[in-house]
Amino acid sequence: MKTNSNVLAFSHPDELHDPLTQVLRDGARRLLAQAIEAEAEAFLTSMQEERLADGRARLVRHGHGPERMVQTGIGPVPVSRARVRDRGADGIAEDRIAFTSAILPKWARRTKSLDALLPILYLRGLSSGDFQEALAALLGSNAPNLSPSVIARLKEDWTHDYDRWQRRDLSARRYVYIWADGVYLQARMEDSAACMLVVIGATPEGRKELVGFQVGVRESAQSWRELLIDLKARGLAVAPEIAVGDGAMGFWKALDEIWPTTRHQRCWVHKLANILNKVPKSVQPNMKTDLREVRDAPDKASAQAAIALFVDKYGAKYPKAAECLTKDRETLLAFFDFPAEHWDHLRTSNPIESVFATVRHRTVRTKGTLSHKTARLMVFKLVMAASKNWRRLKGENQLPLVIQGVMFADGVAVTAAPTRTAA
Repeated sequence: MKTNSNVLAFSHPDELHDPLTQVLRDGARRLLAQAIEAEAEAFLTSMQEERLADGRARLVRHGHGPERMVQTGIGPVPVSRARVRDRGADGIAEDRIAFTSAILPKWARRTKSLDALLPILYLRGLSSGDFQEALAALLGSNAPNLSPSVIARLKEDWTHDYDRWQRRDLSARRYVYIWADGVYLQARMEDSAACMLVVIGATPEGRKELVGFQVGVRESAQSWRELLIDLKARGLAVAPEIAVGDGAMGFWKALDEIWPTTRHQRCWVHKLANILNKVPKSVQPNMKTDLREVRDAPDKASAQAAIALFVDKYGAKYPKAAECLTKDRETLLAFFDFPAEHWDHLRTSNPIESVFATVRHRTVRTKGTLSHKTARLMVFKLVMAASKNWRRLKGENQLPLVIQGVMFADGVAVTAAPTRTAA
């Protein structure tokens, strides 16, 4: 109806009007509706043999459910769930053939990609009250299903995920190598000195997985013992071939008690730092180069020779640095007895350190007290998210040989020479 009004509506400063985004949302809504219809039709086609006594089809379309908003990466998209009716169930729920959409689960309110994004944003410093404001430009103003109460419920779900993960059965798992480290967070964790004890393992297929972790009292042998005993009690019976860690004596003592056959490999990153801390900064660059000559030697004999040269060069003036290297000579060079393709992985426990860089960032952003429970949850979600991008072990085809007990010398498998008998 034509009016003579001269009043013009102005957009609110906080509202974002993006025609391109609106076009994308409209297109997404149409494509989603088509996909849901096609999924329902495919289900009915697969059930064509299901017939009533009079020959009619047992399963038929039954309209749509009420429209709901699903939060996606391009904002909220309205969608209706397709319904299928079972005319032959006679009111008995157990006999009813139900149609469940894989594209749009019954109670879905957010896409899985968005559900994966939310814990990462929260754990990396975005407070629960800031989600709607921070994501308004991407998801639209007043984005539904992202209120502080929703985030709180998500945190409860993460807690349940963590509890299930801690109770999982490990009897079917085996880890050829493990990396262990205790990491202190930069936050006030209540009133006790605590750290996160973490174990990552390499499967026979060459994948790295989070095996276990817990809050321990510093890095005591008892804390590590409790963690390793828990893993063994849940079915992890086969001992790893080698464990990689720093100089924490508590871990090695507990490891020898629980898995006495597991070899020790000291982390070179920690060892280099420990040695360099014992000399003036002016000496550190040259000493670091000499230490890398030991670490990167092509074989164990060359590494032994490089250690002897290091002692001759620095032992007289810096005896503590020389002793720090020589006292762990065997455990520093243990990697030479494993496939050369795995040396880069076995010389360091950095897979754990790199993950905790993100955790430390979050604890700095919170600037408050961090409880043990919150710390466990943060570490669990961040590590599980990061594990999707962990690179596989190079030369995973060598792992079956390690499992079979094949001996390696300087990274090469040792094959026994055939015995000859006199004719």
